[in-house]
Amino acid sequence: MAWKPDPLSSLGRWPPPPQQLDPEHTGFIGADTFTGLVHSHELPLDPAKLDMLVALAQSNERGQVCYQELVDLISSKRSSSFKRAIANGQRALPRDGLLDEPGLGVYKRFVRYVAYEILPREVDRHWYFYRHRSCPPPVFMASVTLAQIIVFLCYGARLNKWVLQTYHPEYMKSPLVYHPGHRARAWRFLTYMFMHVGLEQLGFNALLQLMIGVPLEMVHGLLRISLLYLAGVLAGSLTVSITDMRAPVVGGSGGVYALCSAHLANVVMNWAGMRCPYKLLRMVLALVCMSSEVGRAVWLRFSPPLPASGPQPSFMAHLAGAVVGVSMGLTILRSYEERLQDQCGWWVVLLAYGTFLLFAIFWNIFAYDLLGAHIPPPP
Repeated sequence: MAWKPDPLSSLGRWPPPPQQLDPEHTGFIGADTFTGLVHSHELPLDPAKLDMLVALAQSNERGQVCYQELVDLISSKRSSSFKRAIANGQRALPRDGLLDEPGLGVYKRFVRYVAYEILPREVDRHWYFYRHRSCPPPVFMASVTLAQIIVFLCYGARLNKWVLQTYHPEYMKSPLVYHPGHRARAWRFLTYMFMHVGLEQLGFNALLQLMIGVPLEMVHGLLRISLLYLAGVLAGSLTVSITDMRAPVVGGSGGVYALCSAHLANVVMNWAGMRCPYKLLRMVLALVCMSSEVGRAVWLRFSPPLPASGPQPSFMAHLAGAVVGVSMGLTILRSYEERLQDQCGWWVVLLAYGTFLLFAIFWNIFAYDLLGAHIPPPP
């Protein structure tokens, strides 16, 4: 094959020019040749990338490294062939685990904790641990949680009510709440996530967003986790508009349940590889807490403890968020450092979600009038 000039090689940076690594122009590098260059070069690779290249060589029948995979790895890309090697177990994992790393600071210990909490494979944990940078920080989940707390404090002080705020006659007048009488105000299908029934719902959602959402964002990045969270929020309000047409919606439970159900499903599907402590006990506790929150929402919807001027917020957003998490979320979490657009399953999930969005839009435009739905007057 014909080699193209490598602009990095002229600067003395990695990777070295192909003529030095592969004088016969086969496209592959012998493991012995590469190892010698690694030890003699003035800019050695970090341990994670070296482990990856050794794994690539061991997954090859002839013990060779593809030059293009070397280039991709140096530029912090992970090829599909390497991911297949991981999936098929055709490489030797590093013998020393991250738990044995001595002399780590507080933040690096937290990064190691996140790696073992989220990632199921030791080679992925090594890759994340050595590549992680503190900038940019996981700002999305922290910002959403902070905004929810600020909004709750403002309405709590204004209404002088901190528990079961939805029973206050002024609460539903907020421009953030989704109400079936205000369906034309499309922003409400998302902004309802900043409003909460009371301190108990806000506390539950904020705790899960920080304990699960922040580590997920640290590993998988702002774009993917924000997409998953907002997809759960939007699916929650749209599902309520279809299945519980008279009910309003408040709270970020759709997004929270998307994150939690995706993480729990990922843990179950990679049970043997997950190294988080007490994982069975924590799984049971998470399911009990999530089920209790859904049960509480059902109780408030159909048997409100206090007289209310209209229907109470629906619980269907919780279930819709869980469905989004198990489908879209699981696809995202199982694709660590992979390009989603290269996967057939990702496009299937997007097609299903897009079809649901189109159906929900037409339902909100036409179904209420065709079915003669009696919705409560908007506040």
